[in-house]
Amino acid sequence: MKVCILTLGCKVNRYESDVIAAKLEKRGITVVDNIQPSDVYVVNTCAVTGEAEKKSRQMIAKCKKSNPKARIIVCGCASQNNQKQFEIDGVQVVSGVAGKAKIVDIICQGQLPVLPLPLQYEEDGFAQVSRTRAYIKIQDGCNNFCSYCIIPYVRGRSRSRDEQSILQEATNLPDSVQEIVLTGINVTDFKIDGKPGLLQLLSKLDGLNKRLRLSSIEDTIVSEDLLKGLKALKNFCPHFHLSLQSGCDSVLRRMNRKYTTKQFAQSVNLIRKYFPLAGITTDVIVGFPGESDEEFEKTVEFIKQVQFSSLHIFKYSRRPGTVAAKMQDLDMSIKNKRSDVLEQLKTQLQSKFISKNDVACVLVEEKEGDFYTGYSENYIKVYMQSDSDLTNKTVKVKLEGPFMQGAKAKVL
Repeated sequence: MKVCILTLGCKVNRYESDVIAAKLEKRGITVVDNIQPSDVYVVNTCAVTGEAEKKSRQMIAKCKKSNPKARIIVCGCASQNNQKQFEIDGVQVVSGVAGKAKIVDIICQGQLPVLPLPLQYEEDGFAQVSRTRAYIKIQDGCNNFCSYCIIPYVRGRSRSRDEQSILQEATNLPDSVQEIVLTGINVTDFKIDGKPGLLQLLSKLDGLNKRLRLSSIEDTIVSEDLLKGLKALKNFCPHFHLSLQSGCDSVLRRMNRKYTTKQFAQSVNLIRKYFPLAGITTDVIVGFPGESDEEFEKTVEFIKQVQFSSLHIFKYSRRPGTVAAKMQDLDMSIKNKRSDVLEQLKTQLQSKFISKNDVACVLVEEKEGDFYTGYSENYIKVYMQSDSDLTNKTVKVKLEGPFMQGAKAKVL
């Protein structure tokens, strides 16, 4: 039997798909992750935007085209949010977010309904790892209820994974894994015995002698104590992805974000006090309901003030069931124009950040055409040429300037 697992959306979805793959392979089942003729297709969906749900449905059509007789199983956030949209010809099972690992059993046994969201973290086993970088999920769910976001409704309330389970998975990673990325729906809210536990966890993982990286965190966690602790770690990668969403306080209030631009800027300055060359990236939503030209300009000026190393730009997408869905949406032409403005600014910011860096340590992940590629500790994508195989090696390089999606470099 061959099972094709197709994953849309975030790194948490990717991790959960890898857990399913690991369990299937233990049963002797062949697993692939690109569309090809297979006996079973598992589509792990995303609901973060309307476009993401559309892509999830399109993926099902591609599966049916690849093998019209195959069984198709749908799971994830989009099916948790709206099960009926996937009850279409060719789809045999529609489940949700909870109990994803049980898909392994139903591939041969039958139906799995959309289950209630769990109140405690679900321990589903460890993910399959075949890459240089390993993602480890430490938390699920979110309590923030931002006005534009459906995720708290489809993922449930925040719940943290047991510390010993995380450490066991990290300890059992193959030697080929050189970097661990801690991921979750809201990593900031990770707790040990009910108390903030991110620094404690990182301190214990530091002894594994693998690079350590955080996925997206909230500005609210940034403090002197956290940064002093991170600075003391020998393997921590100074890259902070702080979700901004808007650089205008009035828009942030409508978004139900829990900080002001002043507080956000203070957090960035504090990070740079301890990590002067830290990569600081962010998410920005353009065209949020009611966003005026003046409000957008405030966002542009704030981004210039902060000097991010890169931006992830999203056009606001209406999500039924959220508070923002009741607000007056903006025309797509406005969103497109504002997105274009930020894309140009992003290019300028990336070039300026790269110019501040001279020498970097890069973990080489793969070869893309004529170049070996990998990421510096502060998350610059680096392109290198070499006559010897650099894959899965950490090399010291001299950056030569912006190139493609990052910087070109010479191996020292």
